[in-house]
Amino acid sequence: MQYRNGQRLPLEGGGALRLSVNPRARRLSIRIDARAGEAVAVAPSERRLGEVVAFARTKAAWIAERLATREETQALEPGAVVAWLGRSVRLEAVGGAGAARLHETPDGPVIRSGGEGEAFARRVENWFKRAARDFLTARTEVHLRTLGQKPVRISIVDTRSRWGSCSPHNRSIRYSWRVVMAPPEVADYLAAHEVAHLVHADHSPAYWSVVQRLVGDHRPHRRWLRDHGAALHAVGR
Repeated sequence: MQYRNGQRLPLEGGGALRLSVNPRARRLSIRIDARAGEAVAVAPSERRLGEVVAFARTKAAWIAERLATREETQALEPGAVVAWLGRSVRLEAVGGAGAARLHETPDGPVIRSGGEGEAFARRVENWFKRAARDFLTARTEVHLRTLGQKPVRISIVDTRSRWGSCSPHNRSIRYSWRVVMAPPEVADYLAAHEVAHLVHADHSPAYWSVVQRLVGDHRPHRRWLRDHGAALHAVGR
């Protein structure tokens, strides 16, 4: 059977498998897209999609278990409590259509926003994107200076798989805004991770030594994203 990039296949036990071609992938892999509620099979080329489908079928029980236990969606709505750089922040609605703003109160930080329903959620998400840009830009600049690197162009996006990506050839870095909900040391690690790719484009021991120079032991931060990343991706969906 001929498979194609983006194709969705039914899985035994329920759920769907989405086929994805990533030329940068070094191996066949399966991941869970918590927001879409499906498994994603990744291959480095379209001609190897048949191999990754066969691999996914051997992992059907694991995939079903992961899909069944994925994080529940957390809406960005009044009364919700979300995280910002490791702090708990309550969301509050105010009259009008004003932009979301952070307020420090005796009971802790609060994000107050105008709008209703989707408009409220969109304003709150925009606040998080601005907060992510501010924090990640500042930490990126620190790590660039440490390595003697020139400035880069920074974009804030909402990716489903990667927390960030670096393109050394055009000196650009993309970050998922959702990482700003993680503790600050984890978000800082992400900035170091991407800046280090300006020195080494791979994940060789030499690359990880650069990351360690920037943030010390990076393993706890990688583990945190692996253990809690699905919860961050569930926010606002």
